[in-house]
Amino acid sequence: MRDLEAEIRREKNPKRLREMAVLALQANAKLSRELVRLKIEIAQLRGEDLATLELELRFTNEQLAARQRALFGPSSEKRGSGASGASEKCQKVPGHGPTAQPALPRMEQVHVLEESDRRCPQCGGELEEMSGQFEESEEIDVVERSFRIVVQKRQKYRCRCGGCVETAPGPPKLIPGGRYSIDFALEVALGKYAYHLPLARQVKQMRREGLEVTSQTLWDQLVGLEMWLEPSYWALGEYVLSSPVVGADETRWRLMGKGKSRSWWVWSVTRGDAVFYRLLSSRSTQAARDLLGEYQGIVMCDGYSAYSALAKGPVQARDGPRIQLAHCWSHVRRKFLEAEPHYPEASWMLEQIGELYRIERETREAEVSDRLAHTRQRRQAESMPIVREIQSWLTEQRPLRKSALGKAVRYTAKIWPGLCCFLDDPRVPIDNNATEREMRTVALGRKNHHGSRSVHGTRVAGMFYSLIESAELAGVDPREYLRTAAHRAIERSGAATLPHDLTER
Repeated sequence: MRDLEAEIRREKNPKRLREMAVLALQANAKLSRELVRLKIEIAQLRGEDLATLELELRFTNEQLAARQRALFGPSSEKRGSGASGASEKCQKVPGHGPTAQPALPRMEQVHVLEESDRRCPQCGGELEEMSGQFEESEEIDVVERSFRIVVQKRQKYRCRCGGCVETAPGPPKLIPGGRYSIDFALEVALGKYAYHLPLARQVKQMRREGLEVTSQTLWDQLVGLEMWLEPSYWALGEYVLSSPVVGADETRWRLMGKGKSRSWWVWSVTRGDAVFYRLLSSRSTQAARDLLGEYQGIVMCDGYSAYSALAKGPVQARDGPRIQLAHCWSHVRRKFLEAEPHYPEASWMLEQIGELYRIERETREAEVSDRLAHTRQRRQAESMPIVREIQSWLTEQRPLRKSALGKAVRYTAKIWPGLCCFLDDPRVPIDNNATEREMRTVALGRKNHHGSRSVHGTRVAGMFYSLIESAELAGVDPREYLRTAAHRAIERSGAATLPHDLTER
């Protein structure tokens, strides 16, 4: 075993390293099984209870399999076909035709034969045009983006008396005396925060398209937009926190300083039609308090302790109103999904959670006049008995605490009151997946441009992610929304515009 470890340290070929890692795992598994066998023999000789040792053996196998999956397994929350012991028939995915493109402009291009080709190969006679007869096919084409210099000539006027000179107004300026238009700044902002293109990459693209520009110039345009859009950003935060039910989540972000980088956190709070991001330096209870402020309502979240601490509130405020936590069944499902390969009893729990989701899906798809009343009725009649069965099952389990099943059971029990919240309030979703989906954009941005280079950069990122994603959720074109919000703020300093203001027009 030591020789294998030494060989692994010397090896440089990635493929060979993976093969050697498998051998090391197999050797570890063999030694672990032998150790457990010896423990069982000793326990039998001593007349000790074997139940704990059997749990230890299952836990050892679980750890080894987890290491194997970490090295070679795909990341997925889908259950395998053999998860519950039943085989599933493979369903053939049907083919599909061309995607409809109703938003694209259409043009026709007619192709005709050359004069030399208008002869019949049989008799040599001249081919006549068949009026209105064509063979048609569609082709999606691209018109290349281009930049241009617009010379803004503002006409001057004067009075014959010499007492007055007037100049025609020009277009609104993003930066007083600046050379770049508002639409140019929007192109940069959308490129970075909607399409995840770092500024350096945009510089290369623009150079190929004929524009010589630097990353600092592009950053200056973002800062200019930020100055005008900041009131809209904070108004969006107030709008999100005016909802009686919100979702909250957080993920890592990098602040890249000179010579080192620090871990910051993107905190998000969402409602059905908007999302508000703040980039903060920690994942503490104080950071959660900075995000939610004086919010009073229901917060859908995972089991992270910062939310629980915030829900308890300071001692002097415990008699007053405070937030109520609703917890996510999707997080519970993930815990038991991890345990299922080694603890078949976890399959029962996954099946019950699947039933809860089936009821939710059917409730959403039902055509009813009173959605909330229908949701309440189905949850009380169908979901509540399932939740009670789950609670009884949890109390009967005696897994090893450090095993995957033990962790799943303890996690579920710890957040149990929040998991039951959706039964009593039809406004509460069964999970926090909507909030987590809104984190995907941030995660893609983090992967592409790695983080922010300054604290100011974190504020700019939080603002643009919030405004762009909220426009998408509201069904508004982000470019049109940002353009409208910027123009209104320039015309009237401090004016705030929400994406939903455009949907009302």
